Amino acid sequence: MYRYGTLLFYTLVCTIVFNHISAKVAEEVKIEVLYRPENCPVKSKRGDALNAHYDGYLEDGTQIYCSRTSNDGHPKWFVLGAGQVIKGLDIGMDDMCEGEKRKVTIPPSLAFGAIAREKIPPNSILIFEIELYAVRRGPRSVESFRIIDLDGDKKLSRDELKLYLQDEFKRDSRIKDSAHKDRVLTDIFLKNDQDGDGYISAREYNVLQHDEL
Repeated sequence: MYRYGTLLFYTLVCTIVFNHISAKVAEEVKIEVLYRPENCPVKSKRGDALNAHYDGYLEDGTQIYCSRTSNDGHPKWFVLGAGQVIKGLDIGMDDMCEGEKRKVTIPPSLAFGAIAREKIPPNSILIFEIELYAVRRGPRSVESFRIIDLDGDKKLSRDELKLYLQDEFKRDSRIKDSAHKDRVLTDIFLKNDQDGDGYISAREYNVLQHDEL
């Protein structure tokens, strides 16, 4: 009886462990590289600013999002790992080359979970087709903060950020609309100038909490 009880206990433990491992595997983001350029001097990492187009679908092929039909057709800029996109995209776009294309399958736990969104039923698996155009070190990196902070006072003025954005947009020939550039600048201050003093301090800017600033 003792041996049977011991065997039953270990069987139960193994079942729990197996189910836990299976759940972890099931929750992983699946990444399929559709195209990767041979020359890849820079790869994306947490804290980088990425410029990308991506289309989102449900498993049945229903399209839920297309960056080419929003934002005046401009590729989207966002900071990787800062929560500006769903967790599955933060994971699925890590270690990408400029010019790389991926198909990323995201489980509900790393998307919207049990919460229904417009066009997205609860507990939906999401599939994104992504094309990454540019990787920039920042704007949440220490290096970028120091580059933008021209006078070294550890706070960013509107003029300093405007100059930085002008240089960034010059590198991307697709962005020609000056009004779009102004909207980006305004949006940065709305989201980061928490005390409303007209400057973005190192603490306000540094959402990834680097200790170096």
